[in-house]
Amino acid sequence: MIGKIVQGANFRGVVNYVLQKPDAEPLGSRGLRNDSIDHIVDSFRMQTSLNPIAKPVSHISLDFSVQDKERLTNRMMMQIADEYLRRMGYGDTQVLIVRHHDREHPHLHLVLNRIDGNGKRISDKNERVRNAKVCRELSDKYGLYIAPNKENVKRHRLCEPDKTKYEIYDAIRNALPRCHNWNDLTTALRKQGINTEFKRKGSTSTIEGVKFSKNGYTFSGSKVDKAFSYSKLNHHFAQAQQRISQQPTPGKRMKMAADNYRSAFSGLFGDNNPSVKQGVDMGAYGIIALPPFESPIKLSAAQLQRRAGESPEEHLTRVTALLNMVAEAMAVATEERKRRLRDMKPKKSTLKL
Repeated sequence: MIGKIVQGANFRGVVNYVLQKPDAEPLGSRGLRNDSIDHIVDSFRMQTSLNPIAKPVSHISLDFSVQDKERLTNRMMMQIADEYLRRMGYGDTQVLIVRHHDREHPHLHLVLNRIDGNGKRISDKNERVRNAKVCRELSDKYGLYIAPNKENVKRHRLCEPDKTKYEIYDAIRNALPRCHNWNDLTTALRKQGINTEFKRKGSTSTIEGVKFSKNGYTFSGSKVDKAFSYSKLNHHFAQAQQRISQQPTPGKRMKMAADNYRSAFSGLFGDNNPSVKQGVDMGAYGIIALPPFESPIKLSAAQLQRRAGESPEEHLTRVTALLNMVAEAMAVATEERKRRLRDMKPKKSTLKL
């Protein structure tokens, strides 16, 4: 994973670029009214007006290896992008995330406002150094493909024992992203004729190393690659287990989305708005009120219903994303209405008698 950062002054230009390509696939946004390009640009400009600077635009491209193409779903890329933004200090500002499919390798475009929601300028001090560090850390955390010098080696020219060592290296590298523990890895390697053996400390049960064997050759994990030492692999699996335990269930994510939606709805339309007459019963998640017919923010009952062939989990995931998107649009509209009301208030006279 590699991040490329460019600063600029023109939100219109970069938003047009990321959204108007034929293969552009918007994945998400935060703090933006995203029903049109004009509204997206206006949202960026409105927040920038809180603290005008010469270059308020940050355009970041996150590029991934083609080796990870099959496993990099939109959901996973969004998860990585969200963590990247938080680690880089962009967790409290507007962002537009778009995936492009014009190249063989997967990549995302992130359009960010360098003025956060409180009107403070987001520091870009040592940004490129921090960017490289965060990309390395996330590549390690998510088991993303990293092209070391080994990738330039011509496999067909190797002789033993290097030939077998590289076969083991390739097998571990390809299997690791799908493995959450040592059992997963040893099972995956066994299918490729590779045996895994743990080295114990003396006569104790304490493990202090790992070895991999194939074709009569045995290598310690660190000899195959520094990233495949016992301690490094153990750390990888510990993080994998932590990610699994921290992930909320689809039901919890849906409940959070429903609560956020109701809060945003109340802020924009009020709890007792007579024009709001429709609602959809979502069972355990309560009633989802629909915006008034004349509202520019649309949400229909049909959009909330389960589609033909859609599994319950797919339905929850889709509706969760939909409610979050509409809630963001309503929150932005609420702030816009407050701003207009403030602008309409008569200004106090400064004339002194």
